[in-house]
Amino acid sequence: MRDMFQTAVQLLYPPRCLGCEERVESDFGLCADCWQDTPFIGGTVCDSCGAPLPGEADGARLDCDDCMAQPRPWAQGRAALIYRGRARDIVLALKHGDRPEVAHAAGRWLARAAQPLLRDDMVIAPVPLHPTRLFKRRYNQSALLVQALARETGHRYCPDLLVRRQRTAPLDGKSAAERFADLEGVIGVHPGRAHRMTGRPVLLVDDVMTSGATLSACAEACHAGGAAQVFVLALARVVKEH
Repeated sequence: MRDMFQTAVQLLYPPRCLGCEERVESDFGLCADCWQDTPFIGGTVCDSCGAPLPGEADGARLDCDDCMAQPRPWAQGRAALIYRGRARDIVLALKHGDRPEVAHAAGRWLARAAQPLLRDDMVIAPVPLHPTRLFKRRYNQSALLVQALARETGHRYCPDLLVRRQRTAPLDGKSAAERFADLEGVIGVHPGRAHRMTGRPVLLVDDVMTSGATLSACAEACHAGGAAQVFVLALARVVKEH
């Protein structure tokens, strides 16, 4: 009966590509054209933020220019996609397009990107939204990514490890310095959740890393709350065009 029900659902609602909504063979996937047009990050990357770097890795730590200019308060970072083209469309569909199902596929992409960061006793946590913004959006896209990532890796997660103490204005269009200033002291540890990370490594997850200001504020809060180490993971990384 269950197989018959699933077959009926697939006939009524056939799987659609997350990028262009053309029919695909399985749920939460990309068609061949969209897969080819989606800029996945691979090869040599910055150890701090996951941005792609030229050349071959030789085992030594490599940091991009941005991370050398602005040292990060976390141990390592990675990202699954470059934030442009089809990847940008996918992220915006999750963030503003009321497409929470995007997180299912993103969980697999994040799990691959996160492999160098994962630790056995790690707790995974999302970048928090302010309650008023959460009410308006109805879900925290970073929390959906955390749930999908935890499902892929088997790690424990805490959806409300961190909280936003005050609402900030949108960061779009602001300089890196303005972003860091706006987020100073804004994010803290949930008073009832600090014990979840005391003495343990924490992996922070966000949808997009631009300047790193939001993840920096979250990492500093985790360090203040007793985390052993902090790592960061973004679905997409904004990189400079060359």
